[in-house]
This record gives sequence, C-alpha cells and structure tokens, in this order.
Amino acid sequence: ALASPKTPTPVPAGDTYKGWVFKWTNYIKGYQRRWFVLSNGLLSYYRTQAEMGHTCRGTINLATATITVDDACNFVISNGGAQTYHLKASCEVERQRWITALELAKAKAARMQAESGGGSQNTEVQSALRTLGSKVEDLSTCNDLISKHGSALQRSLSELDSLRLTGEAGDKIRQVTERATLFRITSNAMINACRDFLALAQAHSKRWQKALQAERDQRVRLEETLEQLAKQHNHLERAFRGAAQANATADNKSSAGPGKGEASDEDDDNEFFDAMEEAPEFITVPEPLAMNQESPSQELVPLKKRRTRIADKPNYSLNLWSIMKNCIGKELSKIPMPVNFNEPISMLQRLSEDLEYHELLDKASKCQSSLEQMCYVAAFSVSSYSTTVHRTGKPFNPLLGETYELDRRRESGYRSLCEQVSHHPPAAAHHAISDRGWTLRQEITVASKFRGKYLSIMPLGTIHAIFEKGNNHYTWKKVTTTVHNIIVGKLWIDQSGEIDVVNHTTGDRCHLKFAPYSYFSRDVARKVTGVVMDKDGKAHYVLSGTWDEKMEFSRVMQSSRGGENGTEGKQKTVYQTLKAREVWRRNPLPEGAESMYYFTDLALTLNEPEEGVAPTDSRRRPDQRLMEDGRWDEANSEKQRLEEKQRIARREREREAASQRAPHENYQALWFERCEDRITGEQVHIYKGGYWEAKDRGSFEGCPDIF
Repeated sequence: ALASPKTPTPVPAGDTYKGWVFKWTNYIKGYQRRWFVLSNGLLSYYRTQAEMGHTCRGTINLATATITVDDACNFVISNGGAQTYHLKASCEVERQRWITALELAKAKAARMQAESGGGSQNTEVQSALRTLGSKVEDLSTCNDLISKHGSALQRSLSELDSLRLTGEAGDKIRQVTERATLFRITSNAMINACRDFLALAQAHSKRWQKALQAERDQRVRLEETLEQLAKQHNHLERAFRGAAQANATADNKSSAGPGKGEASDEDDDNEFFDAMEEAPEFITVPEPLAMNQESPSQELVPLKKRRTRIADKPNYSLNLWSIMKNCIGKELSKIPMPVNFNEPISMLQRLSEDLEYHELLDKASKCQSSLEQMCYVAAFSVSSYSTTVHRTGKPFNPLLGETYELDRRRESGYRSLCEQVSHHPPAAAHHAISDRGWTLRQEITVASKFRGKYLSIMPLGTIHAIFEKGNNHYTWKKVTTTVHNIIVGKLWIDQSGEIDVVNHTTGDRCHLKFAPYSYFSRDVARKVTGVVMDKDGKAHYVLSGTWDEKMEFSRVMQSSRGGENGTEGKQKTVYQTLKAREVWRRNPLPEGAESMYYFTDLALTLNEPEEGVAPTDSRRRPDQRLMEDGRWDEANSEKQRLEEKQRIARREREREAASQRAPHENYQALWFERCEDRITGEQVHIYKGGYWEAKDRGSFEGCPDIF
C-alpha cells in the first residue's frame, strides 16, 4: 500500500510547503517515496529529510511549468523540456492539498517573473497588480474546490439515487449532507472573493491598464527610435566615407601633393560632418552593430503611413441571372465575369490576407508547450475566414506569372510573396517568413461550381507553418466556402467542413469542425469546435467559438464517455475543463466599410501603390486599378484586353511545345520551383529565393510582360 500510518501530512510553513510524495523512478522500482519541498516558486525533492542540507535530487521552476491531474491520487509536473515528475499522493485529499499549493506557488512565481521584467513600472501599479493577482488566485482556488466538491457531491447523489432503503442509506444521506454543506461554504467563499475582485477591478483596472499600455508604447517607441538613429548614423558614416574617398581620388588627379580636402590613412578614425541647419542629432554606435544593411536607402525612411480609405463602391446595377443562367455546372474560373461582381483586389492579395492575424503565429513561436502552440496555430487557421463574412465580391483571377508582395517586415516582422504558378487549373503559391521565428507556405488551387442557387468554392492544397523553436511543422487544409442566394435575395457566405491541424514533429493533432448553417439548429451560427490531442489520442485542450468573431481554448482536466448519443449511435465524449481563455478575437471593421467592399484595415492597404515592386505585381494591374477608382466601364474593357493577351501568350507556348514535340506547354514559375513536398508527398511549388534580392538591386530581369 502506498499510504502509511507514519506518513505525515504535508505541512505549510509560510511560502514553503513540505511533505512525502511518491515519485515514479523506473519500471523496475516503480514509485518511490521522496521528500518534496515547495519554496519560492521552486519544487525540489530529496531522498530523505536529512539530505536537505547537502544533496538536492532535482528542481523544477514552477513559473514555466505545467501541472496536470491524472486521476484521484496521481499528478504530473513538467517544464516542457527534460524534467517531468510523475507523482502519486497517498490519498485524494493529500493530492488536492499539493495541487492547491502548487497552483498558488506557480501563479505567484509567474507574477514575480513578470514584475521583474518591468522595472520601469511605478510602485503603485505593482502593488495594485499584486492585489488583483491575489484575488484572481483566490478565485482560481475556489473554482478548483467547487469543481472537486461538486463532482463528489454528484457522485454521492447518484449513489443515493440507486440505493434501496437499507441500513446503509442513513450513512449515505449523512455523507451527502456533509458534502453539500462543504460545497455551500466553498461557494459562499467564491462569491465573496468575486465581489472583492469585481469591486477592485471596476474601480482601478481601466486606469492601470492605460498607464501600463502607455509605458509599454513609450518603451517600444524609444527602442524603435534608437534603432532608427543607429541605422541613420551607420548609413551616413558609409556615405561620408565614400564621398571622402571620391574627393581624395579627384584631388590626386588635380594635384601632386596632399591638399586640404584629401583623405589620408591618419584621418580614417577621425571623421567629421559639416553642420547643417536644423540637422537631427545622431547617436554614435560602435561599428560592429547587428542590423539589416541590405537596403540603406530605406533606413532613412520612417514607417510608411498606410491608407485608411479607398473610393466608395459605385452603385451600378446588373442582372446576374443574365450572365449565370448559361453557366450552371461550369468552373467559376472559366465564366467570363464583368468587374461588377469583383472586388478590387486579386486572389493573390486575398491569399495574403491570411496574415491578417499574424500575431497568433508570433505568440505560437514563443510557446514552451507544443500542445499550447497547437491552440494558437488552430486559431490562426480559423482566423483567416473572419474577413469573408461580408465579402461577397469575387477577387480578380490572377494572370499567369502575376505576383504580389506584402512587405511588413518593419511594422510586423514578416514579408510575403505570392505568384500565380498555373492557369489551368488556376494555382497560386505563397511564401511568408517572419523575423519572429516562423514560416508560412501554401499552394492553393480553387475549384468552384455554380449550382443554380448557390456557389461552392473548394480550396485545394495544404498550408504549412514551420517554427524555428522546436522545429515544429504543422499542416492543414481549408474548408468549403458557400455563397448563398446567388439569384434571388441577399448574398451571404457560410464556411463548412472539417480541418485536421497536424504537428508532424510531435504527432499532436487538432480536429476542427465548422458547423454548416441550419435554420433548425439551436447552436450559435458559424460555430467552430475542436479538440487538441497528443500523439496517443489524449485530449489536452478544447477549442470553441465562431469563425467570424472569436475563439477560446480550455485545458482539459479529464474526459469521459457519456451524455446524449452522437451521430450513428456513438456516445459523445464529455470533457471537464478549466475556465476558457480567449485566444483570438476579430478586429473591428473600419468606419464606412460597407461602402468599401467590407474591406478590413489590412485589405484597404493591399492595393495601395508602392515603389519598387515587380512589374508583375497585382498593384500594377490596370483593370483592377480602374475598378478601384470607380471607372468600371474602362475596367471591363481593360480586363478583356488582358485576358486576350494571356490567351495569345498561351497559344504561343503551345505552338512552341508542339514544335519541340513536348507533351504540353512547359511553363515554369519565376520565383517558385515545382518539387515533391517531403511532408505530404504532393507536387507543389516552393519558394526558391531571389525575389527580395532582385528588389534590393532594383532589377527584375526575366519578369514576363503580362500587363
């Protein structure tokens, strides 16, 4: 037996908690009793109490650890790396004492760690946050106790209900009464803690949040300013050195002896600048400075102010049925559509909109646990649909060889490139890389069918997200988009289907379900649910929300079969979880979005003209630009010209292939190369490099003339 009459109850002593716990050692010795000490956010263990003065067998920092309950007596503590303790208490009560102490110590350690990183915060804010944190921990502890006692009470009530009136009925009734009383006391404590917390939060939280955010923003601005000034100084030093060398060369040609303006070896370390009226001050930085020197001309330019409006959508009427009635059952890409049904961006730009919520990938790259990282990746896969809820316009079909770059490296740390790599079937390749430790790539082929009353759009292809930290490699696909009321009524969009987000490094998996809209369903519209499981099929997190609003995730404490029967007579799995945390929320649309095609803040900037982009960039597409400017008649004429030009180019490639007796036209993309994906085995186009280097040189040789 694990329990022993001589085993002392764990004793709290201030912030210290000590006691005997059984620790798993190996398959030969199994669980062995060890003396554990919880102090200052560290959990250490020893073979005996006598070892405390000289030999510690192991320590885990709780600030970054995860605490998981396995069953009545077992629990696991892990730091996500090499240290994992599988522990067993002698009874359920003792285990609960340890869990409570560990959770409180973990919260305190995390709080102290956060406070140590913000030394510039004033004392009043720190004190207030500590008070609020204490109240939050009270709520968390009470919540755990309510969950525990509530489950015990439910079990007792179920047992009582199944009993007949025998001699043991009285004992069971007394047990139920005791547990109900304990549950009521805990509930009252939780309610009182809630009142205290709400009173404090309502009185002070907004002011403190604003103060903290102001300090954070100021620190970020200062860091950006320092980096910018350092780059400016470095660039001017290089420019001055080049000018000095040029002057020295000129003077050598005009004079045999050294002149006033001549540069000499002795002057290399003494460089001076002429005083300029209202010249900015520069900070001197040592020469070996780590910075991006690929594009010195851009270092002097402040962050670009992006546009926030485009021309309002004109109110042109057009009979859709007159165009669509002869197209039932055809591919959407083969239907000659006027720009009246478009929105003034291309499919390449719509694909780049997947990066609207790139910060989810930024947060995922910082996760210690691959299972928690999966929650952020799954939320990112859902977030890309939030921009479609009101977007009933069709993006422009890209021309073969058309490209689109989205360089947000200075603002958000990433830059992205898309290229139309095939026309029949239409396929676009996309590659994005971030300085914050992740890469996103995909090749999407859109299959679509017009069904008379609705339009089905089926994106085919796999999306890959790769993280430098841990080398975790995720893949998933997109669900089906359906546009309803094509002929009669107001257009509306629905997303439906299932997604499997798979971590090919660890075997973790998240199965997401997008529920189709149903008039008879009692569920919230646009609902998305999912479960994150490890490679062994054990559930760790539950995700829920809607694809147009927000997603939340909850940690699973335990799961069981039960409840109402699911489809095909199978029992549903019931998950007992901790309180849900919001992982993603949709950004509000800009003011006046309904007259600007319901574009988001990012979408409004996608077609904004930029210098230095490739001649094949979607921003340079004339019919799309005319449509954005509201000149739809001219846009339709230009669209026909471009499509005819593309057909002529294709016939020319076919004639060339025929002359060489090739089986089909041999078109090769410029920036992507076709190869077999080592993860999925699919034939895909992967970025081969060279685009950003060509942009830095200001030379795009080899780009086709498509516009």
